[in-house]
Amino acid sequence: MRFPVALTHTIPLYLAPMAGVSESPFRRLCRRFGADVVVTEFLSAEGIRRENEATISKLRFGADEHPIGVQIFGSDPIAMGDAAALVTDVFAPNFIDINFGCPVKKVVKRNGGSGCLKDLTLVADIIRGVRARTHLPVTAKIRSGWNEETRDPVRIARVCEDAGAAVLALHARSRTQMYSGRANWDEIAAVVDAVSIPVLGNGDISSASDVVRMRQQTGCAGVMVGRGSFGQPWIFTQARALLDGKPMPAAPSVGERFAIALEHARMADAYELDQRGAAIEFRKHLGWYVKGLPGSAELRKRLHAVTSLMEVEGIFADYLATVSRGDDVELVPDERNEETLAA
Repeated sequence: MRFPVALTHTIPLYLAPMAGVSESPFRRLCRRFGADVVVTEFLSAEGIRRENEATISKLRFGADEHPIGVQIFGSDPIAMGDAAALVTDVFAPNFIDINFGCPVKKVVKRNGGSGCLKDLTLVADIIRGVRARTHLPVTAKIRSGWNEETRDPVRIARVCEDAGAAVLALHARSRTQMYSGRANWDEIAAVVDAVSIPVLGNGDISSASDVVRMRQQTGCAGVMVGRGSFGQPWIFTQARALLDGKPMPAAPSVGERFAIALEHARMADAYELDQRGAAIEFRKHLGWYVKGLPGSAELRKRLHAVTSLMEVEGIFADYLATVSRGDDVELVPDERNEETLAA
């Protein structure tokens, strides 16, 4: 069972495609921390084929991001094929990924994302339409079904394989579950047994040990990490060590964590043309980097008010100075950020 891209490791770790998160700076950071493969945010096929400026701007990626896939979504096989052809010819990623998993209402109301799962003939037609317009490998990301009544990941997976998908990533939830409940890893194992193409397990990976458990429980060919990478790109380094049978490296200290966050912020500042917009968009990353620290509620309050990424260094310095002096840091219960993301 071979992956269609060159890989360093037998069991690859993928960074999942996530709207507003898996942008180029974060992809580059995760690659540096050991992600074997990265995928762009999901992009509208219509936006690509019409060369919408905002959509095309998200197709910028550097040499250090390869191997990289571009993920596209839509419900028209012709439009999806057109988008794949343009992406292949102009941007030259390593593969084209099709989004059949996004549960967000504004996407599925047009039968995009997981909305396609209501019609598996359409799923097959989209895969074939994309394959006809690109020489690159075509992969797919699916959910276990549209709803609980039609939940049948094995059938969906077989349709994708028969249509020519080279790799399949399964987020083992139905669309109606969104991100609630638990991902059913047994369904990943069932899909692994049912198809002959590599299957990536996805869902409920929050730590490096979860990566190993998923691999052991499902036999998946690789693991796709989504929300578990938020604020901790080093999860890839830790997971790789465990997969290789080595001791897991310790998580970075607070100072080291802040240094990584600052590096990420500088990369985002350099990448985006609108620095103020970049700072506002980056606030969620800052919240994730400081999650769980003593006094993180107050720290997040300050970070979520920044309008320039240059402000972040001073806020971090103030926090470290307070801790270094031994001053009390108000302990406020930390609440997990559960923003809905298209994955």
